[in-house]
Amino acid sequence: MAEHGAEYVHEPARRVPVWGQYDVVVAGGGIAGVAAAVAAARNGATVCLLEKESALGGLATLGIVTVWLPLCDGRGRQVIGGLGEELLQLSVADLRREIETARWSGVPDCWRPGGDPEERQRRRYVASFNPTAYLLALERLVVDAGVHLLYDTRVCAARREGERVSHLIVENKGGRGALACGVVVDATGDADVCHLAGEATESLDANVLSGWFYALGDDGLHLHPLSNAYSPTAERQGAQGPFYRGDDGQQVTQQILGSRGLIRQRLAALRAERPEEDVQPVGVPTIACLRMTRRLVGAATLTAADVHRWCDDAIGLTGDWRQAGPVYALPWGALRGVRHRNLLAAGRCISADASVWDVTRVIPPCAVTGEAAGTGAALAAREAASDLTRLPVAALQRRLRERGGLLERALVEEG
Repeated sequence: MAEHGAEYVHEPARRVPVWGQYDVVVAGGGIAGVAAAVAAARNGATVCLLEKESALGGLATLGIVTVWLPLCDGRGRQVIGGLGEELLQLSVADLRREIETARWSGVPDCWRPGGDPEERQRRRYVASFNPTAYLLALERLVVDAGVHLLYDTRVCAARREGERVSHLIVENKGGRGALACGVVVDATGDADVCHLAGEATESLDANVLSGWFYALGDDGLHLHPLSNAYSPTAERQGAQGPFYRGDDGQQVTQQILGSRGLIRQRLAALRAERPEEDVQPVGVPTIACLRMTRRLVGAATLTAADVHRWCDDAIGLTGDWRQAGPVYALPWGALRGVRHRNLLAAGRCISADASVWDVTRVIPPCAVTGEAAGTGAALAAREAASDLTRLPVAALQRRLRERGGLLERALVEEG
């Protein structure tokens, strides 16, 4: 028995029951994880989706980051289709009218079928949604796809057999258990599974305070976006501290507390400005609103120098939400682990360095890489004994195109 104050304690070895076996196990139920799980299920795989919270959508819903950023390049050309477009449309499917104060607005008319091509050059393909309605819609989508969903469940270890992850060790109210997996998709946002499995990862320490929230006043519901200035290349220079890591429990807690402090300050200012009103908060983030934390160092790494550069293993495209013009081809190698033949990343933790991480971390490319990861995982489980190195990229690209994915070289290379 360890003495009080000892640096370490010894945890007894234990037998961990296997709770299930799946072709594909997806860790993380944000937009990337939802896209991966649904895509894998639609391609015939048995799928388990693990989510540590009790709702889907991640930052989009629980973080109240309620803008579906552009599916276009800002110059009138759509560059994201497939599940990315389906999930955008789902986010506003039951929105009957625009609510300006809450910043809820549907698909622009010019981007509907038969829309004005000239207007598309002036207005981007975006939408803004009610996070609660979207949370409910995502849950129904996943369940109806036949995915086995486990809420309140956290991955705490990865069991390896040679060059593959054989089981994920998870914990929830039922205790500690193992899930046998054909292919694993890490959609945690923080490369948690990649880290636990021993893949190379990169962590950043320049996250700032951030927390969007809703407040109700006499004139309705208002969205209040709050964030300290941050660096698009995840540096401290030019950003407003304090700064936080996303892979340290103490620092994540401090970032949450500090962000809620910003919300309290804004509420106090609103109440001072409107003393005759009863201004009340009605929705605050329930997760840490971190931008760039830890990511996989994969078989390939996307950089800013890859703008307008086609790659033969492209599994999707994305524009740059910050400016019109740039288009990136997202390589399959940026999703694949190096040490493990059955491990993929999807979402903001794919292998994209700090020069372009701010582009790939947002909702649309998360949906693109999620769909590609789920589709590739299902195909590998069925046709390549869950060995991603044996899956022909051409077969994956063909299936993504069949499902509405945009993989046209001309969309990338035309500046």
